Amino acid sequence: MKRYVVAGIGGAIAGVLLATQLAGPLLAQERERASSVYEQLDLFGDVFDRIRTQYVDEVETAKLIEAAINGMLTSLDPHSGYMPPDDFDEMRTQTRGSFGGLGIEVTQEDGFVKVVTPMDGTPADKAGVEPGDIITHVDGESLMGLNLSQAVELMRGPVGSEIIITVLREGVSEPFDLSIIRDTIRLQAVRVRTEGNNVILRLTTFNEQTFPNLRDGLQEAVEELGGMEHLGGVVLDLRNNPGGLLTQAIRVSDAFLDRGEIVSTRGRTEGVGERFNAQSGDLIEGKPIVVLINAGSASASEIVAGALQDHRRAIVVGTRSFGKGSVQTVVPLRGDGAIRLTTSRYYTPSGRSIQALGVSPDIIVEQPRRQPIEEDEAEVPQQRSENDLRGRLDSGEISEDEQRQLDEERRQAEDVAKLRRDDYQLAYALDILRGLTALNGQR
Repeated sequence: MKRYVVAGIGGAIAGVLLATQLAGPLLAQERERASSVYEQLDLFGDVFDRIRTQYVDEVETAKLIEAAINGMLTSLDPHSGYMPPDDFDEMRTQTRGSFGGLGIEVTQEDGFVKVVTPMDGTPADKAGVEPGDIITHVDGESLMGLNLSQAVELMRGPVGSEIIITVLREGVSEPFDLSIIRDTIRLQAVRVRTEGNNVILRLTTFNEQTFPNLRDGLQEAVEELGGMEHLGGVVLDLRNNPGGLLTQAIRVSDAFLDRGEIVSTRGRTEGVGERFNAQSGDLIEGKPIVVLINAGSASASEIVAGALQDHRRAIVVGTRSFGKGSVQTVVPLRGDGAIRLTTSRYYTPSGRSIQALGVSPDIIVEQPRRQPIEEDEAEVPQQRSENDLRGRLDSGEISEDEQRQLDEERRQAEDVAKLRRDDYQLAYALDILRGLTALNGQR
């Protein structure tokens, strides 16, 4: 018994000695760090005062502070930054689905302003802006040396005014100009249509209306098909979708999952993060899904594609997504402004990081660039068939129902051919759905 007591006392004494020995150096290190921070702040104060009193022109103190804050944030990563009151108010408006501008999502890469994606039906989309375009000039003024906020500020202007952007595009030897008329952007978060017995859900953004629009639009489409038993499958088209609200990405993923993790976030502190899981219930009761992505699919789009892919709930088709797998927290500040600070990274259910890697499709399908049709281009010769041969056997008499079926099959074939010319990736996705439906015993 005495041995235990002695051992306990000895352990306590040793622990006290060890704590005392460690506390000294740790406190000294902390004091040294604090001293270094104060020295740097003093240096900042000296520079600020020197600029304010000795710069060749008088400068506004508020603008200097704002520029310093923004510089501090933008030095961290392309997605952190300071939002003055007007920008903060505009961001809140955008999540509600209506705002003024060009309709492009941009980022900064190696000092260049790069287009993440043009949004469907916006002035930028109609003018021919493409994902991956580098914007070098705005109205003849170079963007080189400007941060992202400054470049975006140059692109802003009154609704109805013209802007000329100079674009550098991969595969095009020389930069070229595009004229865009600024307009009020009213984003329709989800567009729904049917192709045969399949439903195409085109998601253009993740704002407050995305999940309600998807749920209601899908329900109406299924009713038009005659009920769930007549639904073949769903194409979830996330191409050129720049993302948006995390909550909406989770709800859209949950719409097609019965259980399991959707996405997790991990921040600076080890072991601290969040996990978001699916609730029971699948809006299409297990029917097949094909997800379409491309280089313009970012952030929330990648969360949805990654979750459905990892759970093998969908086949992902297209090209590798953008790779924006970081979480930005918007922190309101005094004076009605805010900071946008990157606080964590996204991970798919299997633990894959999206950041800078993107989501790789299960089946890589490139979208062919449209080629201009030459007026003097020779017509494709008509293909011959049995029907063109002299002395062929007749097919025999066919009923009106059989003739209607033949006409319908011919019409469907023509529609498929047209879709393949207009949107090869979507046609490919529908081909996969038809194959999966046939395997499940549906036609």
